[in-house]
Amino acid sequence: MGTYLNPGNKGFQEILQSEYVDKTGLIALVNKTVGTIGKLTCISRPRRFGKSYAAKMLCAYYDCSCDSHALFDDKEIAQTEGYLAHLNQYHVINLDITGFISDATRLDMPLSNVPNMIVDAVYGELTEVYPELGGKSFTDAMIGYVEKSGKEFVFIIDEWDALIREAKSDTIVQKKYLNFLRGWFKNSSFTPRVVAAAYMTGILPIKKDGSQSAISDFKEYTILNPGRFVEFTGFTERNVRLLCEKYEMDFEVVKRWYDGYDFPGYGAIYNPYSVMCAMQDQKCCSYWQKTSAAESLMTYINMDFEGLQEIIARLIAGEEVEVRTNRFENDFETFKSRDDVLTLLIHLGYLTWHEEDGTAHIPNEEVRTVFEKILEGTGVSTKWVELIERSRKLLEDTIAGNSEAVAKAIEEIRDTQYAPTFYNDEQALRYVIKFAYIAAVDQYYKIEELPSGKGIADVVYLPKRKSMLPALIIELKWNKSSEGAIAQIKAKNYLAVLEDYGGEIVTVGINYDAKTKEHSCVIERV
Repeated sequence: MGTYLNPGNKGFQEILQSEYVDKTGLIALVNKTVGTIGKLTCISRPRRFGKSYAAKMLCAYYDCSCDSHALFDDKEIAQTEGYLAHLNQYHVINLDITGFISDATRLDMPLSNVPNMIVDAVYGELTEVYPELGGKSFTDAMIGYVEKSGKEFVFIIDEWDALIREAKSDTIVQKKYLNFLRGWFKNSSFTPRVVAAAYMTGILPIKKDGSQSAISDFKEYTILNPGRFVEFTGFTERNVRLLCEKYEMDFEVVKRWYDGYDFPGYGAIYNPYSVMCAMQDQKCCSYWQKTSAAESLMTYINMDFEGLQEIIARLIAGEEVEVRTNRFENDFETFKSRDDVLTLLIHLGYLTWHEEDGTAHIPNEEVRTVFEKILEGTGVSTKWVELIERSRKLLEDTIAGNSEAVAKAIEEIRDTQYAPTFYNDEQALRYVIKFAYIAAVDQYYKIEELPSGKGIADVVYLPKRKSMLPALIIELKWNKSSEGAIAQIKAKNYLAVLEDYGGEIVTVGINYDAKTKEHSCVIERV
């Protein structure tokens, strides 16, 4: 066994010795591509979504230098057609591109040397096995290795896009690296003779060359469209329910924290890293904030392309926003519009994408807490700070029962760039109210249209654990009266949903009069 050539199955053995959720069914999908024209697969996912686990699993399965029956015979893959036909039947080239970048940095070498470093590392291990291949070109050495051994290669490349991300402003390095990959996977005299299959993982889809993928022969499965790999994107709801039973965790709480990545025809997908951390720590919190991905969010938000900060405000307020994803060039540098930045945030996992209507929103409580840090942070625009300060004052006045100040504040917030100035129905009023109370997200859970008593409460703000603030029930009216809104809260017993809450409750009735173009407000404390 080598480092890059046939690394064996030890990596997957270590995974199995910890808590393991069976995702070996992914292997069956890759098996179907082996030796076909669709044998090149690229999977892109956010950080901490199990990409490296999958790479180690595939190494253990395909590597001919080890016997992995004991690792897989009791797993899902063992029940599929072709299981034994491919088990430990290929040479494996396994590369983690981040390791080569670290070596280049440590040796004070330019990143443009990374492709040569990869070739030298693999070539060295090839010639250790067959010294007679020494002196040949890398291409000829690989072909000779296949001819002598009678086995083709499965290429498994983890973090394939790390060099694109690291050299984000260096197009020369990027082009050299992409040309290097073309030489392996788009070479008519090499690829058909050497490559049985390839599986690449990364955060970003393959860098575009013009309007097309720079390595066009790869079939890509992105977070925007995971296709047949959707159930292996993360943990399924069934996976999480079973883990909650085992670790005696409240499934509904775990769902609120880590669910939110939904796909048409399939349903919920959870961030596996965060779920496992929650199980092991017996605590739901934002493990996302401990990743390097969280550090760069402020940079993107301060890129105020076409009112991007307005869009971020809408997202934090709980809105869905339209995003055109087709123009994104799959890097961290080429931004031509706010849609490009928002598409990047989808690929990074900050937002979840709904293909059906072309919208995105913040997926869950874990990611929302990262956005909440923006409300507390420095370095944001003056307009953003003013909005937050105004919203915090509004929240204080609401709790204090200062109804005139609340009505006035809603008028002022409506006049900002962040909220729609044109009202046409109660939904538009609700839209502004959510902006007005945007500062509440760090202290409250916001629930819209909450069934309670004999009806549905418009907006409920439930204090987070350890908060000393009262709960808020907000009822909205259009061309009626704020007193009528309060009366409806009482008549339909909206307080019933909070009967186990145990703390104080503030009821808020807000009305907009389309003739006078004024808001009115009534506040009562229970």
